[in-house]
Amino acid sequence: MDAREAALRQAHGHAVRWLASLSDRPVPARASVDEIVRALGAELPDAPSTPADVVDLLATACEPGLTAFPSGRFYGFVVGGTEPAALATDWLVSAWDQN
Repeated sequence: MDAREAALRQAHGHAVRWLASLSDRPVPARASVDEIVRALGAELPDAPSTPADVVDLLATACEPGLTAFPSGRFYGFVVGGTEPAALATDWLVSAWDQN
């Protein structure tokens, strides 16, 4: 498996876990912006990171700061929702990377 495929698999796993958590997770974010910044780290690494490691860092550090908008229990304002086909095609369009 090459680095791109590994990163995509990591992103898929994080996305599936996020979507599966929506029915039970609290709607408000559980972490502040400052906590997220600390979790991401202020220093750049000395060497390149693998794409999968970057995906893991972003997902792990940022997830506590996310609001569960698509949970069905968020009533802050109307933002719509992402249907499964729309989410999948968004991924496909990003992978195609066309103008």
